[in-house]
Amino acid sequence: MIYECKGFIMRKISEYMYGNREFQENYVKDNNLKLAYLAEKGQSPEALFIGCVDSRMLPNLITDTGPGDMLVVRNVGNFVSPHDENKEDTSVASALEFAVKVLEVNEIIICGHTQCGAIYTIYSDVDAQTFPYLSSWLAQGEKLKSHIDEKYGAFESREMLLRTAEKASVQLQLENLLTYPFVQEKVEDGSLKIHGWIYDIQTGGLSYYDEEERVFKSIEAHERSTS
Repeated sequence: MIYECKGFIMRKISEYMYGNREFQENYVKDNNLKLAYLAEKGQSPEALFIGCVDSRMLPNLITDTGPGDMLVVRNVGNFVSPHDENKEDTSVASALEFAVKVLEVNEIIICGHTQCGAIYTIYSDVDAQTFPYLSSWLAQGEKLKSHIDEKYGAFESREMLLRTAEKASVQLQLENLLTYPFVQEKVEDGSLKIHGWIYDIQTGGLSYYDEEERVFKSIEAHERSTS
């Protein structure tokens, strides 16, 4: 509930705040030494996770990680804008710079997901006057659409088109990552690995992009091939 008071907006405490009690009584008590260490020594995550804002995909939950394990960046569509000397979009770029140059992460993960609203919207008509920020951000998807048209042509169903676009978008973001000189340099010298993932909303499973075969494979398929 919102109250107007002398020009200020005052809100009652969100119901979500009460979940913090359970968090403190359970997780914090069980992990107090780790949290104290992180508070004293600071963070040193080994990975940067770039994912979508979709509420059904929680990076730490799906990777079974906790505080201090991953640096996380989320935006609509898990997009990585190409390197731009004009620095018009600095949100993801600044996170990349911080992760690679300051924290010196070993891995960068681009994680898309099934039933992605951003991909659906790219293939729908969006009123720029009603959604000026969203339409501007998703304009990056035009390159994706052109790529899919050239490579695949027509699809038997819209569902097949969207599932293909979700995967192709992750591949495109991996390419965009390498337009950043400081990323490409570390990838070339072997100190940084980049990965493309797709998270299945329904099953909770992950698939990864095999660069050599240029296909997405399940974790189980990887384990079978390396056993």
